[in-house]
Amino acid sequence: MNDVNSKKDDAYDVVVVGGGVVGCAMVRRFTLEGARVLLLEKSPDILSGASKGNSAILHTGFDAPPGSVELECMQAGYREYLEIHQRLNLPLLKTGAMVVAWSDDDLAKLDGIVRQAHANGVADVQLIGRDNVLAREPYLASTVKGAVEVPGEYLIDPWSAPLGYLLQAMLSGAQVRFSAEVQAGRFDDGQWTLLTSAGTVRATTVINCAGLFGDRLEQDLLGEAAFSIHPRKGQFVVFDKAAAKLLGAIVLPVPNERTKGIVLTRTIFGNLLVGPTAEEQDDRVHADLESDTLAQLVDAAVERIPALAGMPVTATYAGLRPASDKKEYRIRTLAEKNWITVGGIRSTGLTAALGIAQHVFRLYAGAHAALPAASLKWPTMPNLAEHLPRDYQQPGYGEIVCHCEMVTKREIENALAGLLPPGDFGGLKRRTRACMGRCQGFYCGAHIAELSAGRLAVPLATGACHESH
Repeated sequence: MNDVNSKKDDAYDVVVVGGGVVGCAMVRRFTLEGARVLLLEKSPDILSGASKGNSAILHTGFDAPPGSVELECMQAGYREYLEIHQRLNLPLLKTGAMVVAWSDDDLAKLDGIVRQAHANGVADVQLIGRDNVLAREPYLASTVKGAVEVPGEYLIDPWSAPLGYLLQAMLSGAQVRFSAEVQAGRFDDGQWTLLTSAGTVRATTVINCAGLFGDRLEQDLLGEAAFSIHPRKGQFVVFDKAAAKLLGAIVLPVPNERTKGIVLTRTIFGNLLVGPTAEEQDDRVHADLESDTLAQLVDAAVERIPALAGMPVTATYAGLRPASDKKEYRIRTLAEKNWITVGGIRSTGLTAALGIAQHVFRLYAGAHAALPAASLKWPTMPNLAEHLPRDYQQPGYGEIVCHCEMVTKREIENALAGLLPPGDFGGLKRRTRACMGRCQGFYCGAHIAELSAGRLAVPLATGACHESH
């Protein structure tokens, strides 16, 4: 059992099940509001499910359903991220976005996108013509018809952010238990008793943030589920860092009813990303890569940015989104059982997480004294963004271990010795970007295995370097 900062004590006020981005934000919010909180995660590390694969964009909510909980949470999360990112040393790169029309049918939909954005309170969204688009993005194909400009979109680090949320909570007393899958539970006399693979836990309230398994957790503990998860796979292609100069803004497609479509964007790590696809599947664990689909993504990218032809692909990866049987967020409370479910959080979860946590705390309305702002502790997250100073540029870093991503020995040692050390190799990669570059660990994998030997709950296996942004 890996129980970080564990105490043998009375029942927790709140147990959050699921250590994705929403679960980490939830633990932070409830802890800062004075609750005694435990996070249960069935994997050896956080962000091991749907949250490990996304496009890493901080959205304005310009295209969210008007009046929806999703819009409320996205915009609240957007505001809070902007308020706290500097204190946590979380990177932010303002690129803006353009919803680009590539056909006459797309062009006809742009006015409606602008109207919806304005109705959602995003007042700076506007139409721009073809010449203006090409003046701003000269490498886009000349077949572009026009676009909607969304100035307020940003790129962020999708992994350091939730890690920072959870670390701040832990500094204020929150506890984390890994490899702790919830196997059964009962609710008696106003209290939950949960049987997990890492022991028994008692809590007054359970918050279900189990993502791809949220409906099954409801079924197992409540006897019925109010929603069903339909996993949606998204495959991505990551072009070499040299491709990043070909694009400034995030290029979004005109969406359809089923999906927002394929995005072209730089990443905060200095690459160019294309994806995701939207493929329904039954498997909730495995997101297999398919060569034909990846080739189609490359072709689509080259069609939109012709200079990408022949550009090396650094990596490919796939993630699963916890889509549900309805499009909206599936947030509900069962006051009589001290239970809150946060389900169906799809592609907007990274932006909305902080706002979702605010929303759920209001639903909870617990009688706790919030921690005084003056006493809050703010962890300083290591910077992995290419546009800001990196560790290798500071003296005393030891050596460069991963030359593709310029990861230092000091960064790896600090991650392994931190308050919330990685539980597996994926966690180490997300904390440092080691093995995420051109060679995908071919050159540095053995050295990283040596440095991490005996320090990961799941030891580094040969050839494990296959996950990237």
